[in-house]
Amino acid sequence: MQIMTTGDAVSLDVPPPETHAVDSSRRKLLKRFLGGGILASLGSFIYPVLRYIVPPVETNLGVDSVVAASANELKPNSAKIFRFGSRPALLIRTAEGDYRAMSATCTHLSCTVQYRKDVRQIWCACHNGTYDLNGRNMSGPPPRPLEQYQVHVQGDEIQVIRT
Repeated sequence: MQIMTTGDAVSLDVPPPETHAVDSSRRKLLKRFLGGGILASLGSFIYPVLRYIVPPVETNLGVDSVVAASANELKPNSAKIFRFGSRPALLIRTAEGDYRAMSATCTHLSCTVQYRKDVRQIWCACHNGTYDLNGRNMSGPPPRPLEQYQVHVQGDEIQVIRT
């Protein structure tokens, strides 16, 4: 510590405390947290947009045919969701008595679709997408139709085969 006098003013030349290094490391830590938070926020906004633009890749189901139901299990104008390999599938019996089968995974964000017998449509509850009984997308965000399967009634069994 030095005492300096200039005219009638006296000043003390006191060195600053050793907090400069501590302040610098705190500032760096706060900048890293702030930067990480901003990057995480941007990622949480960008990821859903990219998932919407690039639909999910279709994977192999693992099987080519499955017994979906018994012949007397479905009444006209009803449906059943069943497992086709590792994914859900939808078996529909129309009001006329015909059987139709298709993937029950929405082509938008892979939600499970369901049959609405009141309007005779296939509906995705996630974003209100609709498909007709042939699996063609009618409204909402689904970008493409549902995958169709062949249906064969053999005796008392309804067999669904991937085409």
